[in-house]
Amino acid sequence: MTLMRRAPLNRRAVMLGLSLLLGSGGGSAAFGAAVQAGQGQAGTVQAGVAPLPVLVTSAGVRQTVLGNGLTVLTKEVHGAPVVSVQVFYRIGSRNEAPGVNGIAHQLEHMLFKGTASRPVQFGRLLGALGADFNAFTAYDQTAYHETVEREKAGAALALEADRMVNAVIDPERLAGERRVVLSEIEGDENDPQYRLSRAVQAAAFPGSPYGLTVGGTRRDIEGFTADRVRAYYRKYYAPEYATLVIVGDFQTDAMLAQVRQLFGTLGRPGTKPVTVSAPLAAPDAGGKGEGTLGRGGHATPITLREPGATPLLSAVYPLPDVNSPDVPALRVLDYVLLSGRTSRLYRALFESGLAADGGTSPNTFLRGGWYDFNFTPAPGKTVQDVDRALLAALRDVRERPVSAAEVREAITQIRAGEVLGSVSVDAQATSLGMDATTAGDYRYTDRFLAAVARVTPADVQRVARTYLQDASRTAGFFEPTAAQEAQGSAATGATQESFNAGPPVDPAEVARYLPPSPPAGSRAVTLPDTYRLPNGLTVLLLRDTGTPTVSLSADVRAGREYDTDATAGLADLVAGNLLSGTATRDEATLAHLLDGVGAQLSPSASRFGVQIGGASLSADLGTLLEGLSDILQHATFPAEQFRLSRARAVQGVRQADDDPGSVAQRTFRKTVYPAGNPWQVFSTQPTLSALTQPDLTAFYRAHYRPDTTVVTLVGNFDPAQVRTLIRQKFGSWNATGTAPTVTYPTVPAPQGVVRAHPTLNGKTQAVTYLGYQSIDRRDPRYYASLVLNQVLGGDTLSSRLGTELRDKQGLTYGVSSGFSAGRVPGPFVVTLQTNPADTDRAVQAALNLIRSVARDGLTETEVATARNTLSSSFTVGLSSPAALAGTFTGFAALGLPLDELQAYRQRVAAVTLQDVNAAARTLLDPDHIVIVTAGP
Repeated sequence: MTLMRRAPLNRRAVMLGLSLLLGSGGGSAAFGAAVQAGQGQAGTVQAGVAPLPVLVTSAGVRQTVLGNGLTVLTKEVHGAPVVSVQVFYRIGSRNEAPGVNGIAHQLEHMLFKGTASRPVQFGRLLGALGADFNAFTAYDQTAYHETVEREKAGAALALEADRMVNAVIDPERLAGERRVVLSEIEGDENDPQYRLSRAVQAAAFPGSPYGLTVGGTRRDIEGFTADRVRAYYRKYYAPEYATLVIVGDFQTDAMLAQVRQLFGTLGRPGTKPVTVSAPLAAPDAGGKGEGTLGRGGHATPITLREPGATPLLSAVYPLPDVNSPDVPALRVLDYVLLSGRTSRLYRALFESGLAADGGTSPNTFLRGGWYDFNFTPAPGKTVQDVDRALLAALRDVRERPVSAAEVREAITQIRAGEVLGSVSVDAQATSLGMDATTAGDYRYTDRFLAAVARVTPADVQRVARTYLQDASRTAGFFEPTAAQEAQGSAATGATQESFNAGPPVDPAEVARYLPPSPPAGSRAVTLPDTYRLPNGLTVLLLRDTGTPTVSLSADVRAGREYDTDATAGLADLVAGNLLSGTATRDEATLAHLLDGVGAQLSPSASRFGVQIGGASLSADLGTLLEGLSDILQHATFPAEQFRLSRARAVQGVRQADDDPGSVAQRTFRKTVYPAGNPWQVFSTQPTLSALTQPDLTAFYRAHYRPDTTVVTLVGNFDPAQVRTLIRQKFGSWNATGTAPTVTYPTVPAPQGVVRAHPTLNGKTQAVTYLGYQSIDRRDPRYYASLVLNQVLGGDTLSSRLGTELRDKQGLTYGVSSGFSAGRVPGPFVVTLQTNPADTDRAVQAALNLIRSVARDGLTETEVATARNTLSSSFTVGLSSPAALAGTFTGFAALGLPLDELQAYRQRVAAVTLQDVNAAARTLLDPDHIVIVTAGP
């Protein structure tokens, strides 16, 4: 179960599963009839807030209610040949109570175990369609979502209709999937942030289902019987509890005809939709029932003294439900508090050097809500230090009105973020489904955004005074007693799945149960206009008028490959400080430039470059390019910002040193690659502490050059005007001398089987890396390696490794494999996550399977299935402007011809069984391999 919180400084919403927005966050915010009538909000739009286009709205959505109570929402979006199919059930952990906590989550897992007519793991069926799929359980709903090529939408609908009423839930299947769910929970409990959030939530909302964890408890899950889970399924998995959302490239009338044919006979005729599913628990002894408001806080923080890597602070303030007219003002308040480098908590906690990480989130649900504050102290600071500063900042916003400028900027960011975050069809479908099942109306995002525009400084102060009183909060301190796995983003709010694939099934057997679908049409990728400025800057432009937005992707060849053992961490610090100030703008001015129009720029370093993602409304493209131009040409790395970012980086290394996955990867690389090879360089506390501000400046001047930079724009713009803008912003950027190069020494093969076991005491799970140096992107075996890996370990639900290690032997919760084929040869790696008692057996099973594939090869059916899956997933993966922009930039940075994108499907289709088996014989070598296991 994973709840991905907003990134420390500027992400805005609680996110579930694959970019799923919950409650009032982002695309799912909603509010009630009181706002529609104008109650509780100012009646005019804030001065200075310009009208913004809104993408995910009720415009173009058709709501249809079938005779059996199924609600269907359809929206045609013809920008890409894909369709998102999502089914939301009005049943979640809100419908649970102590004793049955986790049953909705357990049932979600069971819905992948097969049906009476299709006794096949549904992950295999969806994978064979090339779908991008998953599922999640949240407080107010459980949802299943897949995005497929448009020709396969009918097949996806058929699978959803089948498992809505025909799932098989028997003791044997339940026993197998119970082990997976328990393993998932054990993984969460390894995380101190999860344990702290769970304790705070339970203390804040006793007697309410919102005080429970979504994933459930071991005691309750172990007590579930097949009869009980089946009864829960039969009650709630029915058309009247479901909302089917379909968004994408289709004709509505024809799509609805398919829906009626597949779903119309399910359930009972004449049934009305259920708008609110009843909770299982009666109101608690205090009479407060499900609601979260009105529950007294705790004067003394809860303190957990347990193994962990760093101290943590978590605080919760009760909020009203999603239909409250106060929700828009609460959202604006949240942006005022923490939305970027000029926000109040950024200055009070991060700029002051008190916090190294953290975030906030006002969550509102069907029957209640809460405001989350979670922070990690910086090295040398305590949770008490952070808490005092947090309380002071909240007291200030209660006692003194925020400025009109702060409110205007927050409103702009909220409304622009709604548009930018809802470009893809799956994001639009998710927003509609969450609005319909959390807020009770798929049109609520429209009303929310309209109400946000009317929020005033007085409204913001009023909701701060109402909901952020010290007496109403419940806080928790985590004080580590010993090192344990560093905290991630897990919390108690929703699950993100990796399903048990069930008994092994031959691909031919899977194909037998696939619903029929017409063959996919030809898929020609439209290539961008590519040109180079006289200074060497590579520019790629593709006009896409489907949305009022522009997606930006840039790559600078200034990555970690230029770090040495003595300067490890330098490339990351340079990238992380690009937005800290320039010769023309200080940090605050630069932040206001972008935040003032809701534009986004996010630099980050990788091994081979610095990637800068960005987005803006089309009208603000000039501002986006101005910001990019400034940070690429004029960054100054102010001393104080450098000092603070270095301290945060040191804290990050401390956490990574206590994380089995990070330790396993680092040890693996340092074992495979000799000293001096860039692949084996990792930052450490000593290397970071030794870096200076002049080091950053020197690296920046040497490596940030136009002739090693690629800039791609995909979106709604006039190409001629953009060419002029590019020339104006970047034409005077010049570099001297030749671009730096880096040498990759020859890597010898491992001498037999080389094993290492870095020990991390106190862990409950171990992570293993198996592999060796392999191929680069230009290797003639590259496409054969894609097909080979897809069968071997590219998809846990249908791969050989997943079938053998997870399904047949139950040795691992997660297993995957991959070739890191880039500009230079990279490693082939198999990764395993296991109980320490099972590690040796799992490693031996993996080695045996690799040896078998290398010796005996694959089957024709396996290869054909893998080719089809890769081809279909390629189309789905390029269905958004941001994905296209990133792919174009990646190809240009690698020096690959862009027309290879047009030929991708043909090249995959041309891979033969002989090609794959020949690649297996030369690329798989279990007798010369490095094996690293990090754990107890």
